[in-house]
Amino acid sequence: MKFQIAGNDSEDTAAGRQVDVVALGIVTAAIILFVATGSEIGPAVVRSLRGEGPGPDRFMLDAFLLNIAIIIFGWSRYRQLCEEIAAGKTAENAARRLAETDPLTGFLNRRSFNAGVDALIAQSAGPGMNHGEDQHRATALMMIDLDNFKQVNDHNGHSVGDLLLCECARRIGAALPRGALVGRIGGDEFAVALPFDRQRPEFVDHIAKVLVASIGESARINAVNIAVSASIGLSRSDLAGESPAGRVSSLFEMADIAMYHSKRQGRNGFSWFEAHMADEMRFRSELENGIRQGIPRGQFVPFYEQQIDLQTGELIGFEMLARWDSPQFGIVAPDIFIPVAEDIGVIAELSQSVIAQALEDARAWDPRLTLAVNISPIQLRDPWFAQKLLRMLVEANFPPQRLEVEITESCLHQNLAQVRSLITSLKNQGIRVSLDDFGTGYSSIGQLRELPFDRIKIDRSFVSSLVDDKDSAAIVRAVTTLGKGLHLPITAEGIETQDVLDHLRQYGEITGQGYLYGRPRPARDLGEWLDAGPHSENKAPGEPPVPLLPKSGLG
Repeated sequence: MKFQIAGNDSEDTAAGRQVDVVALGIVTAAIILFVATGSEIGPAVVRSLRGEGPGPDRFMLDAFLLNIAIIIFGWSRYRQLCEEIAAGKTAENAARRLAETDPLTGFLNRRSFNAGVDALIAQSAGPGMNHGEDQHRATALMMIDLDNFKQVNDHNGHSVGDLLLCECARRIGAALPRGALVGRIGGDEFAVALPFDRQRPEFVDHIAKVLVASIGESARINAVNIAVSASIGLSRSDLAGESPAGRVSSLFEMADIAMYHSKRQGRNGFSWFEAHMADEMRFRSELENGIRQGIPRGQFVPFYEQQIDLQTGELIGFEMLARWDSPQFGIVAPDIFIPVAEDIGVIAELSQSVIAQALEDARAWDPRLTLAVNISPIQLRDPWFAQKLLRMLVEANFPPQRLEVEITESCLHQNLAQVRSLITSLKNQGIRVSLDDFGTGYSSIGQLRELPFDRIKIDRSFVSSLVDDKDSAAIVRAVTTLGKGLHLPITAEGIETQDVLDHLRQYGEITGQGYLYGRPRPARDLGEWLDAGPHSENKAPGEPPVPLLPKSGLG
């Protein structure tokens, strides 16, 4: 078994020196006979040519000529056999390389890398040889996962993705010291194993930092600048158990857990495995299983937050917020389950399920109340999303003019042309589109003019702090002024105090939402509240304002 070692690409060069013993023996025997017969025939031939005697014996001459033929044939056959042996050895080496390496990057594949790590652990378990000192060494394992690589494939095609993988492989190989094993163990996953002094783990830290920085540099492929980052998990063999077999398995498991921890910490970094990460990983696994099982069981349900005209106090609609009614975890907030659902590829199914429920609920409201729904950035990459949403509207018999789709500002930088196409398709169907969380991304005024949004929503982080933070107040004032200039209605999120409400009212026509008007409610509570009407509630002094239902509201 040969392993690809960074900086050392050794090949077996002995194939061409192998010979066929039988063919060589025949040629050797023929040469000996040629010499023996030639010693007798040669003088007789010379005397005959001089006219000094009879020619050579007929039998000996035939034997001599036969030896010459055997030598010529035998040497030719010997060369052919050598070439066949060399070709066979070359094919064998090529087959071995295909079996042991990844054909795209040339790195070891998973099976060969695992065997290499096993051998490296066995070697590093003994004392070191640094100046004769007995320094115990260990093996470090790095699990390297490219962040958001799927988006590169989706936006640019798999051929560009393959070229990016090769470029990342080149950068990884260039950053590693001699003696390090490197392999590609998945679609966008690489692994590195290297020995180190267990008293100096900073050596491994340095290599991990270099890898993160190198992979994170923009790559120009097919005249397109593509940027990816890497999340790296680290583990060490001296903390991975006692038995050799269990030690290798634990090493991989710990590095994998640490790698996912790096992703949860914001990606583009590295983490050493720590014991608490295993608990996080188990919790994550329970979340994933619960989400997959909960979608078909209807555990994801819509909650509704009021949207209020701040000048009149009139209720104008609701924003739908997804909640997970889990039998194991209780009511789970979206900031916990949505990132997990996106990672495991079920966010579109989850979102469609909750939106369909919300359309059924909103159909029974006063027809002047609107429904706002959020969509995931992943759904924006679905070219058929607008058609799917229209089908849900038809199935629920819900007027598209009462629906508002909220697109997060950060989505504008992923694929502006695709976002423009989606917004146009939605508006052609009569659906309104708003720009959500405005101020948290990098939208330009040009993009606001270019994209036909119907509303701007100011992020709650600015609204909730505008009374105490002059910068937040300035941002809110600037956004409201911008909205008036572009003739775009403004909605302020995160209204939680009366002081914030009073401050916002000075900007004129503006809508708002937040906990000052109550927490988001499930459909069953919302229906009872709408039927009862606001005037049935006795508002005590100091309580938040009670929104007025539309004058022709239900109940």
